Amino acid sequence: MRPARALINPDALRHNLGRVRIFAPHSRVMAIVKANGYGHGIGWAARVLSDADGFGVASVEDGVLLREAGISKPIVLLEGFFHPNELTDLTAHRLDTVVHHESQLWDLEHIRDVPHPIDVWVKVDTGMHRIGFPPAILAGVAKRLKVCMNAGRMRVMSHFPTADNRFDAQTPEQIRQFDVLTRNLNVERSLANSAGIVNWPSSHFEWVRPGIMLYGASPIIGLPAQELDLKPVMTLTSELIAVNLRRKGEAIGYGGDWRCPEDMPVGVVAIGYGDGYPRHAPPGTPVLIHGVRVPIVGRVSMDMVTVDLRDLPDAKVGDPVVLWGNGLPVEEIAEHCGTISYELLCRVAARVPRIESTISA
Repeated sequence: MRPARALINPDALRHNLGRVRIFAPHSRVMAIVKANGYGHGIGWAARVLSDADGFGVASVEDGVLLREAGISKPIVLLEGFFHPNELTDLTAHRLDTVVHHESQLWDLEHIRDVPHPIDVWVKVDTGMHRIGFPPAILAGVAKRLKVCMNAGRMRVMSHFPTADNRFDAQTPEQIRQFDVLTRNLNVERSLANSAGIVNWPSSHFEWVRPGIMLYGASPIIGLPAQELDLKPVMTLTSELIAVNLRRKGEAIGYGGDWRCPEDMPVGVVAIGYGDGYPRHAPPGTPVLIHGVRVPIVGRVSMDMVTVDLRDLPDAKVGDPVVLWGNGLPVEEIAEHCGTISYELLCRVAARVPRIESTISA
């Protein structure tokens, strides 16, 4: 009965997939549902996104979970397999794998008793410098996979590090390099993440891989989600559980480092870092009560947050509070906290119920 809730809106999620289709009308869509569907629930997200052409996940376990939930579209392990003994699971559940390292390629070439060939996505490093084969050896890797008995259909992918910057100089060079490297391989290709989908149309190729934009947050620096017609899928809510009159000079919360500048009402909201709300949210970070933004005061506790109610003197116990979502973009909270919307969404704790709702909080 604790009032902290994450309201998740299937209509908003489907709407955002539609926006991807408008941005990249000639590409197939691999919807990224890793990290438990960016905190929304991996099975729920995949079912709602049934019109996507495939799904990207982080592990065999995620892939198996989706298959057991009835998802029949292609599912891609974005980091590939971690150990060769996973290959039988990949074949049993028809999971595609990224291949980004010589060790994975060697395993595919040498493991025996793999029942069926596994479709592969070769990852080439065009500038992220995280995982991926060096560009100079991509052609050789492709030749080896084409004769590998355990490898089925081959596709090629890469990843952007700075596509969220509309004025970036590296991204156009990455697109050019990726196109040159792959145009003669006669394979389907994927380069664009959410930022690439919005910012860089020449990066769309045959497949795009939207992540954060599906969940209604902007992938672009300085461009709000509303301007991209993206709708928030998660609205994190709770309620006021106390409203108390505090006197001038009284300290609020742990550490006592925020003091009331005057006699004032202070509200207590039933949510905290134990629920995934960021502990480092500074005083001044807004919450929304009856459409009015009121600032956090004091430190975020494990289960509670205190707020300044001077601009809302009629607030009372039981009033709903929006921490982010409808009316209060998650990117704005992330900016206050010195982080990104991805982290906030992914860190909402399991103890916060996800409740499907198409009604704005």
